[in-house]
Amino acid sequence: QVQLVESGGGSVQPGGSLRLSCAASGIIFSINAMGWYRQAPGKQRELVATITGGGSINYADSVKGRFTISRDNAKNTVYLQMNSLKAEDTAVYYCNSRRNGVPGTTRWGQGIQVTVSS
Repeated sequence: QVQLVESGGGSVQPGGSLRLSCAASGIIFSINAMGWYRQAPGKQRELVATITGGGSINYADSVKGRFTISRDNAKNTVYLQMNSLKAEDTAVYYCNSRRNGVPGTTRWGQGIQVTVSS
């Protein structure tokens, strides 16, 4: 059974930083692409960043230069370091795993709230 458990969310002032973690179990972590998505109230879920098993990384334009995704295959964990946070980064952040090219393997975490407010 696949489980993705996010941690590290919370409230922070504009310009602050947070680091999200997602611990995975029930998958062969090293061969899964991992990602972070977010959903703000009244908006669709959107991609934030992804990292493949081989380490290829993709970011949404809105977070480039501020957010960094990384993974530790020994700990089955993916991270999202978020710096220079803005009010528009406020959302529920979701961890995602999938096997590229293998249908039916996408899994989601339960989501974690990030609030950026003064």
